[in-house]
Amino acid sequence: MRTPAITTPTRPNSASSGSTGSAGSSPRGGGVGGGPRSGNGPRSGRTPRRPAAAAVTAVCAAVVALVAGCGTDTTAGVVPEGWGTLKTSAVTVAHPPAFTPQSAGERSTYNAAAATLTKDGKDVGMITVQLDFTNADSVDEAAIGAEAGIALGSTLRKQREVEVAGPEGRTEARRIDFEFTEKGSRIKGVIVAGLDSAKKSYAVRVDAAKGRLGDGDLTKIIDSITLT
Repeated sequence: MRTPAITTPTRPNSASSGSTGSAGSSPRGGGVGGGPRSGNGPRSGRTPRRPAAAAVTAVCAAVVALVAGCGTDTTAGVVPEGWGTLKTSAVTVAHPPAFTPQSAGERSTYNAAAATLTKDGKDVGMITVQLDFTNADSVDEAAIGAEAGIALGSTLRKQREVEVAGPEGRTEARRIDFEFTEKGSRIKGVIVAGLDSAKKSYAVRVDAAKGRLGDGDLTKIIDSITLT
């Protein structure tokens, strides 16, 4: 399976969600694919603490050993039992056991990590992670750059706002759904793009021939994405 890589190092100038992306090419397997603020309000020193507020504070402290923190979700993305994990310096993502991770020598130089699904000796699915693939100052700019790696003639769906797990809680990202035809097979693709903890662009891309990856497994892959 050949999936175009994102190779444009410049900041995209405009978005075109729902339209056809620009063409791209790469070696085999070259796909692309802040947390909530906390703190108390001003303290006047003249209003006594209400008992109810004190009780809430006490409950929060009591459960601190069970949760990452009161009002802050720092839970990593869920990795289903028996699944593997693609790990990079900025992003991790789980993959079903039927996928085989590629070594550095096997995967495209554009990919920080990749795994493939094969059937009868042919690649029918791929998960890839790309890091710092384009200059982006926002999640939207990263998503525009990710769309540039989708081959000309693909059918693009409207971008959707999603969230992924991170060290400071959930953080926003963009999901791009698309389809294209390759060697007579219809391929369904999804890219989740955004900015990592260092404010650099990242993209996790999943491509699979129709019928080779169930919607449930696709959802689990996306839900497992975690910024490190």
